Amino acid sequence: MSITRFFGTHRTWEDWCGMALGVMILLSPWFTTRPDHNEVIVNALCVGILVFGLSQLEYLALQRWEEAGALALGFWLIASPFIFNYAGADALRYWHFVLGGLVAALALLQLWQDWLRSDQELARHNK
Repeated sequence: MSITRFFGTHRTWEDWCGMALGVMILLSPWFTTRPDHNEVIVNALCVGILVFGLSQLEYLALQRWEEAGALALGFWLIASPFIFNYAGADALRYWHFVLGGLVAALALLQLWQDWLRSDQELARHNK
């Protein structure tokens, strides 16, 4: 199987990876020492739930807007340490950089895979 064919098709394991990333983002404040700011916890909870939910929607009914939303959430998570001023919390900052980058990369891959598909092809994704 060629690399182009492998990465050129939207597969269900990608959606499962997105769901796993959502759970990891949800739990990320507790991977390190407990953060002092409640907004950091709320941000991680909201982003984690949204990434998980969008990935679950992609698994059930594939639409391009879901991938665009995941891409925006990935970029938001990367920018969060600077927005909420916890860029000095090294471990959590790195976790959010890495997890946000993985979410954005996965969303870009899925968006690329589905860009030229018609709405009918997207509707038949998991059937």
